[in-house]
Amino acid sequence: MKTLLTPKKFIYYDPVLLSEPVQHIFDDNYWKQKNAITGSAQGRGTTWFVQTKVIEAALRHYRRGGLLGKIIKDGYLFFSWEKTRSLQEFKLLEELIRDGVHVPRPIAARAIKKGFYYQADLLSEKIPNAEDLVSILQSQSLSCSLYSYIGHEIRKMHNAQVDHTDLNIHNILIDKSNKVWIIDFDKCTKRVGDSWKGNNLTRLRRSFLKEVKKRNIHWSESDWTTLIQSYHK
Repeated sequence: MKTLLTPKKFIYYDPVLLSEPVQHIFDDNYWKQKNAITGSAQGRGTTWFVQTKVIEAALRHYRRGGLLGKIIKDGYLFFSWEKTRSLQEFKLLEELIRDGVHVPRPIAARAIKKGFYYQADLLSEKIPNAEDLVSILQSQSLSCSLYSYIGHEIRKMHNAQVDHTDLNIHNILIDKSNKVWIIDFDKCTKRVGDSWKGNNLTRLRRSFLKEVKKRNIHWSESDWTTLIQSYHK
Protein backbone atom coordinates (compact mmCIF):
# COMPACT_ATOMS: atom_id res chain seq x y z
CA MET A 1 0.00 0.00 0.00
CA LYS A 2 1.04 3.60 -0.57
CA THR A 3 0.33 6.77 1.39
CA LEU A 4 0.10 10.42 0.34
CA LEU A 5 0.19 12.77 3.31
CA THR A 6 0.02 16.54 3.64
CA PRO A 7 -0.93 18.60 6.73
CA LYS A 8 -4.56 18.67 5.52
CA LYS A 9 -4.97 15.48 3.48
CA PHE A 10 -4.37 11.75 3.86
CA ILE A 11 -4.72 9.23 1.02
CA TYR A 12 -4.05 5.52 1.44
CA TYR A 13 -4.29 3.35 -1.67
CA ASP A 14 -3.44 0.08 -3.40
CA PRO A 15 -1.24 0.82 -6.45
CA VAL A 16 -2.01 -2.63 -7.90
CA LEU A 17 -5.72 -1.75 -8.22
CA LEU A 18 -5.28 1.89 -9.15
CA SER A 19 -3.59 3.33 -12.24
CA GLU A 20 -5.32 6.71 -12.34
CA PRO A 21 -3.85 9.90 -10.77
CA VAL A 22 -4.74 9.46 -7.12
CA GLN A 23 -5.44 13.16 -6.54
CA HIS A 24 -8.44 13.03 -8.93
CA ILE A 25 -10.13 9.71 -8.20
CA PHE A 26 -12.43 10.95 -5.41
CA ASP A 27 -14.01 13.59 -7.67
CA ASP A 28 -17.04 12.24 -9.52
CA ASN A 29 -16.57 14.95 -12.16
CA TYR A 30 -13.22 13.37 -13.04
CA TRP A 31 -14.97 10.11 -13.88
CA LYS A 32 -17.76 11.92 -15.72
CA GLN A 33 -15.23 13.68 -17.92
CA LYS A 34 -13.64 10.31 -18.71
CA ASN A 35 -17.09 8.90 -19.51
CA ALA A 36 -16.35 6.22 -16.92
CA ILE A 37 -19.52 6.40 -14.80
CA THR A 38 -21.25 3.03 -15.08
CA GLY A 39 -24.11 3.64 -12.65
CA SER A 40 -25.08 4.91 -9.23
CA ALA A 41 -26.93 3.97 -6.07
CA GLN A 42 -28.77 6.18 -3.60
CA GLY A 43 -28.33 5.96 0.14
CA ARG A 44 -27.43 8.84 2.44
CA GLY A 45 -25.77 10.24 -0.66
CA THR A 46 -24.92 9.01 -4.13
CA THR A 47 -22.53 6.11 -4.56
CA TRP A 48 -20.98 6.33 -8.02
CA PHE A 49 -19.94 3.20 -9.89
CA VAL A 50 -16.90 3.93 -12.04
CA GLN A 51 -14.80 1.93 -14.47
CA THR A 52 -11.13 2.28 -13.56
CA LYS A 53 -8.33 0.96 -15.74
CA VAL A 54 -8.19 -2.15 -13.55
CA ILE A 55 -11.66 -2.92 -12.14
CA GLU A 56 -15.12 -1.46 -11.72
CA ALA A 57 -15.31 0.42 -8.45
CA ALA A 58 -17.74 2.12 -6.07
CA LEU A 59 -16.99 5.68 -4.96
CA ARG A 60 -18.65 6.70 -1.69
CA HIS A 61 -18.53 9.96 0.24
CA TYR A 62 -19.15 9.48 3.97
CA ARG A 63 -22.29 11.24 5.18
CA ARG A 64 -23.97 11.39 8.55
CA GLY A 65 -27.43 10.04 9.22
CA GLY A 66 -30.02 10.88 11.84
CA LEU A 67 -30.77 14.29 13.30
CA LEU A 68 -27.11 15.31 13.50
CA GLY A 69 -26.79 14.59 9.79
CA LYS A 70 -29.28 17.38 9.06
CA ILE A 71 -26.92 19.86 10.73
CA ILE A 72 -23.47 18.45 9.92
CA LYS A 73 -23.91 16.48 6.70
CA ASP A 74 -20.43 15.07 6.17
CA GLY A 75 -18.11 16.34 8.92
CA TYR A 76 -16.56 14.15 11.61
CA LEU A 77 -14.50 15.18 14.63
CA PHE A 78 -10.80 14.73 13.85
CA PHE A 79 -8.54 12.84 16.27
CA SER A 80 -5.91 11.30 13.98
CA TRP A 81 -5.60 10.01 10.42
CA GLU A 82 -5.64 6.42 11.73
CA LYS A 83 -9.05 7.02 13.31
CA THR A 84 -10.75 8.42 10.22
CA ARG A 85 -13.69 6.33 9.07
CA SER A 86 -12.39 5.80 5.55
CA LEU A 87 -9.02 4.43 6.65
CA GLN A 88 -10.59 2.26 9.35
CA GLU A 89 -12.98 0.70 6.84
CA PHE A 90 -10.14 0.20 4.33
CA LYS A 91 -8.03 -1.66 6.88
CA LEU A 92 -10.95 -3.70 8.18
CA LEU A 93 -11.70 -4.89 4.64
CA GLU A 94 -8.04 -5.90 4.30
CA GLU A 95 -8.27 -7.97 7.47
CA LEU A 96 -11.51 -9.65 6.42
CA ILE A 97 -10.02 -10.62 3.07
CA ARG A 98 -7.03 -12.16 4.84
CA ASP A 99 -9.51 -14.13 6.97
CA GLY A 100 -11.24 -15.47 3.87
CA VAL A 101 -14.46 -13.46 4.15
CA HIS A 102 -16.04 -12.41 0.84
CA VAL A 103 -15.93 -8.60 0.93
CA PRO A 104 -15.01 -5.94 -1.68
CA ARG A 105 -11.34 -5.16 -2.15
CA PRO A 106 -10.50 -1.67 -0.89
CA ILE A 107 -8.79 0.54 -3.47
CA ALA A 108 -8.26 3.96 -1.91
CA ALA A 109 -9.26 5.93 1.19
CA ARG A 110 -9.09 9.69 1.66
CA ALA A 111 -9.61 12.09 4.54
CA ILE A 112 -9.44 15.89 4.32
CA LYS A 113 -8.94 17.85 7.53
CA LYS A 114 -10.92 21.07 7.95
CA GLY A 115 -10.21 22.63 11.33
CA PHE A 116 -11.43 20.28 14.06
CA TYR A 117 -13.34 18.17 11.54
CA TYR A 118 -12.63 15.99 8.52
CA GLN A 119 -14.45 14.68 5.47
CA ALA A 120 -13.85 11.21 4.05
CA ASP A 121 -14.22 9.11 0.89
CA LEU A 122 -13.67 5.48 -0.04
CA LEU A 123 -13.10 3.81 -3.41
CA SER A 124 -13.67 0.06 -3.29
CA GLU A 125 -14.38 -2.81 -5.63
CA LYS A 126 -17.88 -3.14 -7.07
CA ILE A 127 -18.69 -6.83 -6.94
CA PRO A 128 -19.26 -7.88 -10.56
CA ASN A 129 -22.58 -9.40 -11.61
CA ALA A 130 -24.04 -9.22 -8.11
CA GLU A 131 -27.39 -8.12 -6.67
CA ASP A 132 -28.43 -7.50 -3.10
CA LEU A 133 -30.95 -9.77 -1.40
CA VAL A 134 -33.71 -7.17 -1.58
CA SER A 135 -33.49 -6.99 -5.36
CA ILE A 136 -33.37 -10.76 -5.77
CA LEU A 137 -36.14 -11.58 -3.31
CA GLN A 138 -38.57 -9.16 -4.91
CA SER A 139 -38.77 -11.44 -7.94
CA GLN A 140 -37.96 -14.91 -6.61
CA SER A 141 -37.25 -16.98 -3.55
CA LEU A 142 -33.81 -18.37 -2.70
CA SER A 143 -32.87 -22.02 -2.45
CA CYS A 144 -31.99 -23.63 0.87
CA SER A 145 -28.40 -23.95 -0.28
CA LEU A 146 -28.13 -20.18 -0.82
CA TYR A 147 -29.48 -19.47 2.66
CA SER A 148 -26.91 -21.94 3.95
CA TYR A 149 -24.16 -20.04 2.11
CA ILE A 150 -25.38 -16.78 3.68
CA GLY A 151 -25.32 -18.25 7.17
CA HIS A 152 -21.85 -19.66 6.57
CA GLU A 153 -20.49 -16.33 5.32
CA ILE A 154 -21.83 -14.46 8.35
CA ARG A 155 -20.22 -17.11 10.57
CA LYS A 156 -16.87 -16.50 8.84
CA MET A 157 -17.21 -12.78 9.51
CA HIS A 158 -18.01 -13.44 13.16
CA ASN A 159 -15.14 -15.88 13.48
CA ALA A 160 -12.95 -12.97 12.38
CA GLN A 161 -14.53 -11.08 15.33
CA VAL A 162 -16.00 -8.34 13.15
CA ASP A 163 -19.16 -6.68 14.40
CA HIS A 164 -21.23 -5.54 11.40
CA THR A 165 -23.37 -2.88 13.05
CA ASP A 166 -25.64 -2.51 10.00
CA LEU A 167 -26.09 -6.11 8.88
CA ASN A 168 -29.22 -6.08 6.73
CA ILE A 169 -30.32 -7.62 3.45
CA HIS A 170 -29.27 -4.56 1.45
CA ASN A 171 -25.69 -5.31 2.51
CA ILE A 172 -25.64 -8.97 1.46
CA LEU A 173 -25.04 -9.66 -2.23
CA ILE A 174 -25.13 -12.80 -4.37
CA ASP A 175 -23.27 -12.94 -7.66
CA LYS A 176 -23.95 -15.02 -10.78
CA SER A 177 -21.88 -17.92 -9.45
CA ASN A 178 -23.96 -17.95 -6.22
CA LYS A 179 -21.10 -16.56 -4.17
CA VAL A 180 -22.24 -14.57 -1.12
CA TRP A 181 -20.68 -11.17 -0.37
CA ILE A 182 -21.03 -8.81 2.59
CA ILE A 183 -20.58 -5.06 2.05
CA ASP A 184 -20.68 -1.66 3.81
CA PHE A 185 -18.38 -1.86 6.83
CA ASP A 186 -18.56 1.81 7.84
CA LYS A 187 -18.44 2.10 11.66
CA CYS A 188 -17.85 -1.65 11.97
CA THR A 189 -15.14 -2.87 14.35
CA LYS A 190 -13.34 -5.93 15.63
CA ARG A 191 -14.56 -7.03 19.06
CA VAL A 192 -13.78 -9.68 21.63
CA GLY A 193 -16.15 -12.32 22.93
CA ASP A 194 -19.46 -13.47 21.46
CA SER A 195 -22.22 -11.53 23.23
CA TRP A 196 -22.57 -8.94 20.45
CA LYS A 197 -23.02 -11.48 17.64
CA GLY A 198 -26.67 -12.12 18.44
CA ASN A 199 -27.43 -8.42 17.87
CA ASN A 200 -26.11 -8.70 14.31
CA LEU A 201 -28.39 -11.65 13.63
CA THR A 202 -31.41 -9.98 15.24
CA ARG A 203 -30.87 -6.91 13.06
CA LEU A 204 -30.63 -9.09 9.96
CA ARG A 205 -33.86 -10.92 10.77
CA ARG A 206 -35.65 -7.60 11.34
CA SER A 207 -34.56 -6.46 7.89
CA PHE A 208 -36.11 -9.57 6.30
CA LEU A 209 -39.37 -8.90 8.16
CA LYS A 210 -39.29 -5.22 7.23
CA GLU A 211 -38.90 -5.94 3.51
CA VAL A 212 -41.67 -8.55 3.61
CA LYS A 213 -44.02 -5.76 4.69
CA LYS A 214 -42.50 -3.03 2.57
CA ARG A 215 -41.79 -4.84 -0.71
CA ASN A 216 -43.50 -8.22 -0.26
CA ILE A 217 -40.24 -10.12 -0.78
CA HIS A 218 -40.27 -13.90 -1.14
CA TRP A 219 -39.18 -14.98 2.35
CA SER A 220 -40.46 -17.16 5.18
CA GLU A 221 -39.42 -18.19 8.68
CA SER A 222 -38.23 -21.52 7.35
CA ASP A 223 -35.66 -19.63 5.26
CA TRP A 224 -34.38 -17.99 8.43
CA THR A 225 -34.18 -21.38 10.15
CA THR A 226 -32.00 -22.70 7.31
CA LEU A 227 -29.71 -19.67 7.53
CA ILE A 228 -29.30 -19.97 11.31
CA GLN A 229 -28.68 -23.72 11.17
CA SER A 230 -25.85 -23.13 8.72
CA TYR A 231 -24.50 -20.28 10.86
CA HIS A 232 -24.21 -22.58 13.87
CA LYS A 233 -22.58 -25.49 12.06
